[in-house]
Amino acid sequence: MSTTFLEARPIDSDWIGWFKRELAPTHLRETRTAILVAGTVLCVIISLALQVPELAVSAYMVFFFSQKTKTLTTIVGLAGIIGATISIGVTLLLYKFTYGHPELRIPVIAIAVFLGMWLFRVFVIGALGFVVGFVIAYSQSIAEQVPSPELIVRAALWLWVALAYSIGLTVVLNRLFLPASVEAQVPKPKPKSLWKPDAFTNPAHVQFALKVTFSAMFCYFLYTGIDWTGIHTAFITCMFIALESTEATLYKGMLRLVGCVIGGAFAVLAIVFLIPHMETIASLIVLVAAVSAIAGWIATGSERISYAGFQIAFAFFLSMFQGYAPDTDLDKIRDRVVGILIGLAVTTFVFHYIWPERAQIEQ
Repeated sequence: MSTTFLEARPIDSDWIGWFKRELAPTHLRETRTAILVAGTVLCVIISLALQVPELAVSAYMVFFFSQKTKTLTTIVGLAGIIGATISIGVTLLLYKFTYGHPELRIPVIAIAVFLGMWLFRVFVIGALGFVVGFVIAYSQSIAEQVPSPELIVRAALWLWVALAYSIGLTVVLNRLFLPASVEAQVPKPKPKSLWKPDAFTNPAHVQFALKVTFSAMFCYFLYTGIDWTGIHTAFITCMFIALESTEATLYKGMLRLVGCVIGGAFAVLAIVFLIPHMETIASLIVLVAAVSAIAGWIATGSERISYAGFQIAFAFFLSMFQGYAPDTDLDKIRDRVVGILIGLAVTTFVFHYIWPERAQIEQ
């Protein structure tokens, strides 16, 4: 990942040729895109039919946990389910002490962000640490928006359902349809420990976690202080765009911005021109499948463009699905885009001026 930023831009002015190469079809790309589309469509059908909340989260998990090989998808998927289970359990326990007590909740959020991002850097299965830290931090950050303890417990448990079934579905689809020949093409390192070799000796890991924590908490204090909870995507952005180096983080932020603008535009156009004329779930499925196919094709490309595909899906799902039906409130889309921009700006500033890590070309 250290060379992603340095290699991302075309070395000459042939942008059209560069895009053609990046978007060129392959059999593996077609298969992985089909898996993403099928998983997303199945999430829409299951969540709407069974009234499972957090449809946007379920749909995005198909993208987030789909990996290049069956083995890797299975490992990351199991880690995700374990992480979600642990984090929801810890969250429910913490609610006994933090609900209605911001003086306790705010330190818990900061500690959860720090530990989650530190584990993301030092743990062999970094996704496990990230999921635990993110779910605990985010669920605590929205606690003040829920009017009663009963409702917040129900919301936390439903969040586990939304995460677990979509991650499980993703693993099953990849194991059924992803070609087994891919396994031989991807190197399989055999770690001797659950921790990376420099986990406890490299100060950059702690510095990285502190930078993400500062960025996320600044955004949390900002939208809480001005009472504009609609821009809470700033908090999410700070955690999701974090990478190992300043250049990689800023490039990932640019891809996130471009992807979110495209995904948000798709959502606006759909809400204004298509949703009012839809009468059945079949029409919605066609729309979701079309956008998922575009996002999936980009997401299954090289690291130079793939993150933009993830963010197209992220912005579209988050804008479209708020409850059990497509949303028609354009103000919510505006707020989420503003939050993303704020998160990008804060993260850019912090990673550029505080303990910057420069990407190195590996020989």
